Amino acid sequence: MSSIIIALLIPLLGTILGSAFVFVMRKEMPALLQKALLGFASGVMVAASVWSLLIPSIEMGSGKMAIIPAVVGLLLGFAFLLLIDYLTPHIHTSGSTEGPKSGLSKTTKLALAVTIHNFPEGMAVGVAIAGAAVSDFNIAGALALSIGIAIQNIPEGAIISMPLRTAGNSKWRSFLIGAASGIVEPIGGALVLLLASGILGILPYMLSFAAGAMLYVVVEELIPDVSKGEHSNIGTIGFALGFALMMVLDVVLG
Repeated sequence: MSSIIIALLIPLLGTILGSAFVFVMRKEMPALLQKALLGFASGVMVAASVWSLLIPSIEMGSGKMAIIPAVVGLLLGFAFLLLIDYLTPHIHTSGSTEGPKSGLSKTTKLALAVTIHNFPEGMAVGVAIAGAAVSDFNIAGALALSIGIAIQNIPEGAIISMPLRTAGNSKWRSFLIGAASGIVEPIGGALVLLLASGILGILPYMLSFAAGAMLYVVVEELIPDVSKGEHSNIGTIGFALGFALMMVLDVVLG
C-alpha cells in the first residue's frame, strides 16, 4: 500500500519542486535553460509512453491482433486531449491562446493548460499501478513511470510559476498556482485505482490511451516550444538525454 501511495504522489512532488524555482530565480527563466528542460521533459514522456505503456499494452495480447487495443487506445487518447483542448480556454506555456473565448484571466488560463495536461499523466500512473494489481506487471515499473513523469514535471512547474511571477504575481501565489496544477495527478491515478477490479479486460486499451494522451502533450505543447527560435539543438540534446534516462529507469526498475 505504501508503494502505491508513493507512486501516486511522486509526480506531484516533481511539480512542487519545479514551482519552487520561483523562490531562487529573480527573473524569467533563461531561454536556453527552458529549451533544455522542455526537450528533456519531452524525451522522458515519449520514452515513458513507449516503454511503460504501449509495449506492455501490446504484450498483454497475443498474435497479430494484439496491436488492435494499442492502436485504438492510442488514437482515443489523442482524440480525448484534442477535444479537451478545443473545449477549454487555456494558454500554452509559449503564450499562445486556444479554446473558446472567455473572461478568464491569463493566469487562470495558464493554470488550466497545465491542469488539463497533468490529469492524463496521473491516469497513466494509476493504470500502471492497476496493471500491477490485476495482472503480472511489476510495481517497480509503475514507480519508474511515476519517477519519469515527476522529472518531466520539474521543468513544467518552473515554466508555469516563473511567468506568473513575471506577470506581477507574488512569489507565493506563483508557487501555489504552479504546485496546485499537479494535484490532479494523484487524483487521476486514484480514480483509476478505484475501478481497478473491473479493468482487466480493457487494461491494454487504458495503457495505450494514457500513452496517447501523454504523446499529445509532447506534440502539441512541448516540441513546438523547443523547436521555435534559437537554441533548438539544445532541446534536441535534452530530448535524447531524457529519453535515455527514462529508458534506463524502466529497464532497471521494471
